[in-house]
Amino acid sequence: MTAPRYPAKPRPGDKVAIVSPSSGLPGLFPAPFELGLHRLREDFGLVPVEYPATRTMHATPGQRAADLHAAFADPEIKAVIASIGGDDQITVLPHLDRELLRTHPKPFLGYSDNTNLLLLLRNLGIVGYHGGCAMVQFGRPGALHPMTADSLRAALFTSGPYELAPATASGDVERPWDAPRTFASEPAMEPAGGWSWHRADRVVEGPGWGGEVEVLSWLLMAGREILPPEDYAGNVLFLETSEELPGAETVHRILRSMGERGLLRQFPALLMGRAKSWSFEKPLTAPERARFRAEQRTAVLRALDRYAPETMAVFDVDLGHTDPQVVIPVGGRIRVDGPARRITVTY
Repeated sequence: MTAPRYPAKPRPGDKVAIVSPSSGLPGLFPAPFELGLHRLREDFGLVPVEYPATRTMHATPGQRAADLHAAFADPEIKAVIASIGGDDQITVLPHLDRELLRTHPKPFLGYSDNTNLLLLLRNLGIVGYHGGCAMVQFGRPGALHPMTADSLRAALFTSGPYELAPATASGDVERPWDAPRTFASEPAMEPAGGWSWHRADRVVEGPGWGGEVEVLSWLLMAGREILPPEDYAGNVLFLETSEELPGAETVHRILRSMGERGLLRQFPALLMGRAKSWSFEKPLTAPERARFRAEQRTAVLRALDRYAPETMAVFDVDLGHTDPQVVIPVGGRIRVDGPARRITVTY
């Protein structure tokens, strides 16, 4: 396939669409959503425009697709930002007018279940941005994290290389969105151990491909947006897991299936996001969280050792369900310099 192209970037004062391609959670939890809209206006100088299904729980796939069509087709809208993820975006894909999206390319920001749309756009030749949902990163309690804010500004407004850096502290434990006290202060953070490198003896540069592991498994099962394995030769794979906390064996089985399909060996480098290791359903203690992350790393290495033994890997990159979060370009260039221990993305 041809190399994806970067859509034109918005400028302060431009309108940006706010959509909910997965879930209408802004209707249930307005506090983080309104805070995210406020920061888009006041901190980023953008004009957020909501679409009809943005706050509608259980909107049909057709309604959510119609919002995307309207947002991409409107010449006044200069970027499209997801409110949040979910688990139902795969049902929207058959309703999308691919030619409309192809002929009206715009930067799209989102992660988690938005992996669906990001990979569809990549297959249409459009670079998208894995990260930056309105309710989560823009609506973070207390204040935007400086590292997240810097990456978001670079992805939204600039073009060119952007060097990532490991966080010195990260947050995993959340507070309820329906409690006003949640937004009175920033989330608690704990020391982060930096990146962990595996087979870091080379430099790899190529377009980025990947997303949330669970969503990729659904796409593989449904046979959607996954190209023949050889189409990914030389790409940089990036993966992350969600607040559903899939166990190490589940992650291994998904990667094993990717390996059996011939996918894993196509990627000479992998960026693995710092594993989300706490949820309201599974409130793990600090030692349990550390063990959860370590077990996931071991599971990923098992799959690589069997199916992609030459692949370089970097663990605990601050992408996906992490705080702070850096934005990863889907289809955009990623350079992984093992000897120098540096990662550079191109926004």
